[in-house]
Amino acid sequence: MANPRNRDPLDEYDARVDVGQLQNDDHQRGIVQSLQHLHDELKEYQAPQIVHPDVESLQTASQSSFLGALLRRRGSRRSRTNIPKNLPKGLYLFGDVGSGKTMLMDMFYDTLPRNITSKTRIHFHNFIQDVHRRLHTMKQQHGTDFDAIPFIGADIAENGSILCFDEFQVTDVADAMILRRLLESLMSHGVVLVATSNRHPDDLYKNGIQRDSFIPCINLLKSSLHVINLDSPTDYRKIPRPPSGVYHFPLDKAAASHANSWFKFLGDFENDPPRTATHRIWGRDVVVPRASGKAAMFEFAELCGRPTSAADYLELMRWYEAFIITEIPGMTHKSRDLARRFITFIDAVYESRAKLVLTTAVPLTELFVSRTEVDDAMNEEQKNNPPESGEHQDVDDTMRHLMDDLGINMQVLKNSSIFTGDEERFAFARALSRLSEMGSQQWIERGLGLEKDGGKEDMESWQKVRSRWREDML
Repeated sequence: MANPRNRDPLDEYDARVDVGQLQNDDHQRGIVQSLQHLHDELKEYQAPQIVHPDVESLQTASQSSFLGALLRRRGSRRSRTNIPKNLPKGLYLFGDVGSGKTMLMDMFYDTLPRNITSKTRIHFHNFIQDVHRRLHTMKQQHGTDFDAIPFIGADIAENGSILCFDEFQVTDVADAMILRRLLESLMSHGVVLVATSNRHPDDLYKNGIQRDSFIPCINLLKSSLHVINLDSPTDYRKIPRPPSGVYHFPLDKAAASHANSWFKFLGDFENDPPRTATHRIWGRDVVVPRASGKAAMFEFAELCGRPTSAADYLELMRWYEAFIITEIPGMTHKSRDLARRFITFIDAVYESRAKLVLTTAVPLTELFVSRTEVDDAMNEEQKNNPPESGEHQDVDDTMRHLMDDLGINMQVLKNSSIFTGDEERFAFARALSRLSEMGSQQWIERGLGLEKDGGKEDMESWQKVRSRWREDML
């Protein structure tokens, strides 16, 4: 049923506060604001027409010909699923029992814009069981080697352009192995996903069988959905922590409010209102456009658009403990100077144990290398050298998963012209790995004085780590 009162999420929230159904809570209002951002995007969204794949194209090589089998053995990677660029970024709401997941999902689903005429809401357990039944039926019809996921994805997409999951969880290896491709298939047909869960994506299928194979699905959830923490942590500043993670993609209407919310949280607006600050570094004035307390906020062009050195960034680390960087573009081989400066800055933030908030035009995996560059390099490399086993052995687990998610293999990086040499290649790998770590809940919350982490003791411990780093840099 369409939204009968034509209310949006914030209208509905205010109405419930007015009649006493809900208490006005800044943290919860911030979450509803995230619902509102998606609601506003959906007002202008037109889902593409569903195009079912041809059954013949989903037959495996063994079903077609011996020659086909030989050819497919040389190229082990499946063709990449293309997700429409205009697909609104969905939501992943996680929190403990009693955090309001069901109420928020009700509010979002019931206030969907009137132009959204097809929508589906289902408990995730029931959804995945239905998928397995469909898989079983199609394999009975077409054989056990038939690749049914794209066909099932198209079928499900026909039922609604908005798909809402209640209680998203993964406990079974059979679910884990199909989920990434299934979700990608749904998004390729223009389906916007919204999910509630008890767990952060990083904690899904924890200690499960073959969990390494599930990591790309976790990366997909984190890059394609805004991950929102429903639990309201207590800290000594009495300011509600922004419910979203620290990295925001793309540069949409919500990007500015994301950056400002984190700046307010990490700064000290009450005692040190936002202002322009100037620091004398190596005989030059370095301007911080917006500073408050121990937090500094830059646009990317202000931070990396002029000649800067590692010494400049290290000196900034002495003054500030948190950095909010906005309007970060995707970088290609034509903007290598910008990429090198930004990687140097990332290294300085990481080594000083500071906190980092970003708004980016592209996913992190495409920050330093464009999708086109990767595709061109892959095509060129596969013409000359087939992929080799063990190709990712010289990178860490985090980087390996990021490379798999992007579709890169190490042989391509070594032989392509994307990077000028091994040193640049590993700087790229290290930066992505460090960004992944700095985006973790553990990194973000350390030193905030949260009660669950030890309160004041946690805050003092983190300050000691920062002090030792400053002493080491003297």
